[in-house]
Amino acid sequence: MRSLIVAAIVTLTLTPAPTPALAAAPPDIPLANVKAHLTQFQSIANANGGTRAHGRPGYLASANYVRSQLDAAGYTTALQSFTYNGATGYNVIADWPGGDPNDILMVGAHLDSVTAGPGINDNGSGSAAILETALAVSRQALQPTKHLRFAWWGAEELGLRGSQFYVNNLPAADRARIKGYLNFDMVGSPNAGYFVYDGDNSDGTGSGPGPAGSAQLERTIQDYFTSIGVPTRGTDFDGRSDYGPFIAVGIPAGGTFTGAEGIKTAAQATLWGGTSGQAFDVCYHRACDTTANINDTALDRNADAIAYAVWTTATAVPPITVYQDTFESATGWTANPGATDTATLGQWERGDPEATTSSGAKQLGTTVSGTNDLVTGRLAGASAGANDIDGGITSIQSPPITLPATGALTLSFSWYLAHGSNASTADYLRVRVVGSTTATVFNQAGAATNRNGAWATASASLNAFAGQTVRILVDAADASGASLVEAGVDDVRITR
Repeated sequence: MRSLIVAAIVTLTLTPAPTPALAAAPPDIPLANVKAHLTQFQSIANANGGTRAHGRPGYLASANYVRSQLDAAGYTTALQSFTYNGATGYNVIADWPGGDPNDILMVGAHLDSVTAGPGINDNGSGSAAILETALAVSRQALQPTKHLRFAWWGAEELGLRGSQFYVNNLPAADRARIKGYLNFDMVGSPNAGYFVYDGDNSDGTGSGPGPAGSAQLERTIQDYFTSIGVPTRGTDFDGRSDYGPFIAVGIPAGGTFTGAEGIKTAAQATLWGGTSGQAFDVCYHRACDTTANINDTALDRNADAIAYAVWTTATAVPPITVYQDTFESATGWTANPGATDTATLGQWERGDPEATTSSGAKQLGTTVSGTNDLVTGRLAGASAGANDIDGGITSIQSPPITLPATGALTLSFSWYLAHGSNASTADYLRVRVVGSTTATVFNQAGAATNRNGAWATASASLNAFAGQTVRILVDAADASGASLVEAGVDDVRITR
């Protein structure tokens, strides 16, 4: 990536939106249209040595095909060129007129294949699905509140070269205008899984959560799959696709993935169908990745999920903040509000936490923002167990918060729960909302395994409490005897 040379820097002009009205609902993306694009990619590869790889004529022909479709649909398009390994590569960038130029939603997929084959699933599938979504935007003359930008990346297979070039060469002000990036890389795997990038790190594995806003993108995509009765599982931000350069500079990201060379487990085959013990894509990076290497059902579902995510995110009215606390100053949170706590150490307090470690990070010394958070026993002490939660439950409660009577209300916050292998499922971090009734809106149980501290995000609907004055009650427990348990909460926010 360090050897990239600028061949052209593209400046895109944002023009006024067309006049037709905003589309009422996300469209059903026609599978036949998506497959027609795949047929075109296959024909291009067939005519150019069987490949659409970086630096090969098949790649430029693919880029020109995508660009011609978008030009005809009313997009402002450009080919952004770069050089890698002595060959010229291209990103196709397409802007839909209108929307807030300071609030950009990008949707991307890599367009190149490996040299070994035509790359129809990897990643003709993602490229075709976002192309057809972009064309649906045009057909409906969508007037999004956000500015919509689509991108098809070159040389992803050689190390995310095109997307890295794009991000590296954006002026800082332009980079700050991109508020979200959706990535779709392999969405039609023949032995498909249904994976959604784990924006909030709810799986507790791998690289941790994406930048703030990633959890919302994840939830939007999950909502679509839930609506059609298809379960999803998280996939880590492991840096293997073009979201990497975006999250590296703090841009929230999300997307879907149907699996590559990984092997489908028996549990996954039970969940989604298909064949256990076999790769999600047996033709991954091989010559047999042709139009015959596509699961139509997975491709259809993912194309519709892309449209749902684009329509839902791009047309959303920015939320109004009803309540927010970053804990940089005292705002009236009360520890042990019911005088019923049983913990003898590690009680909740607001302050600047000190880091502790025991088989990995336990109490985090860093906060999500500023220097303070809510933390269980902020001092490190002589050892990791010196000021952790001991003896039972500790709680802390917000001041009264009056909620509006109308509008969709969402509580969001950052959190972590860390514990040693001597913990159990009796240990927990819990968030409740207390109004005319009390509802548990978040519960993370412990386990008899080591769990290191890592900030994650969570959110919950407060619609049931509309018009009420409520309090947020946070409690944590070491309820399983002598176990190491730490917890933290930061950046509590309620939006409408």
